[in-house]
Amino acid sequence: MQMLNLSSSNGVTLSSTTWPAFLSAALLVAVRISGIFVFAPVFSSSAIPVRIKAGFVVVITVLLAPVAATLPGARPELGLPSVLGELGLALVFGLSLSLLNEIALFAGQLVGIQFSFSLVNLLDPNSQVQTQLFGQMFGLLNTTVLVAAGLHRTMLASLMRTFAFVPVGTAVFAPQFGMTLVHAAGGVFLASLQLAAPVMASTMLVEVAIASMARISPQLPVLPLTVPAKTAVGYVVLIGSLALWPAFFEARFSGLLEMADTLLRQCGRQG
Repeated sequence: MQMLNLSSSNGVTLSSTTWPAFLSAALLVAVRISGIFVFAPVFSSSAIPVRIKAGFVVVITVLLAPVAATLPGARPELGLPSVLGELGLALVFGLSLSLLNEIALFAGQLVGIQFSFSLVNLLDPNSQVQTQLFGQMFGLLNTTVLVAAGLHRTMLASLMRTFAFVPVGTAVFAPQFGMTLVHAAGGVFLASLQLAAPVMASTMLVEVAIASMARISPQLPVLPLTVPAKTAVGYVVLIGSLALWPAFFEARFSGLLEMADTLLRQCGRQG
């Protein structure tokens, strides 16, 4: 609605553009929109058929192309720089938000090691690689939180707003964008450790307690006791900490979305 008001306030309609410009803008819009269906959480899930994703991209492109072609500063001209610029915007936006999935997967791997499930692997349908059981469970819980909180709509609305401050065909990237994404990727380890910290701390305390008991009583069967005790305590702590997960994932999602928005606004200022 913001972009529609912007176009109407300038008195520009689709009739003032030519069909070649409109088709060029539609192609550039489709390139930018496609990034969310390749990398971003929820939309990139392989559970959504490819035909539905393609149809969704076509529908959004048809709705946005008339507005995107008439926004002030838009240059809907096909060319290698414009196509690469839109592709770069799609990559920056999608990769920034995909880090949320990596946080959940890595936290699940840490928890799986503490539960002695490091060898229990399943085929992840999203990445088509073998991942740990808890990694997949954490990823599904992350997706559930995003959908339940309506953050998938926030994600799509934020991508649509980028056409207001980065008109089609005007994106220019700076070398420091790559370093920003690298630093954000480094934060995945800290966030995953924070998510898995309650389980890791509780299971470590169980190991310390059993080891202390073994020092006092060497006849105590340590190995048969350690794994069941760690698993039982870990499950209790994990279930108890689930109430904190929605706030955790929403906070990380807001931070990643703000980072992506800041990067894309810099593209618009440079363009």
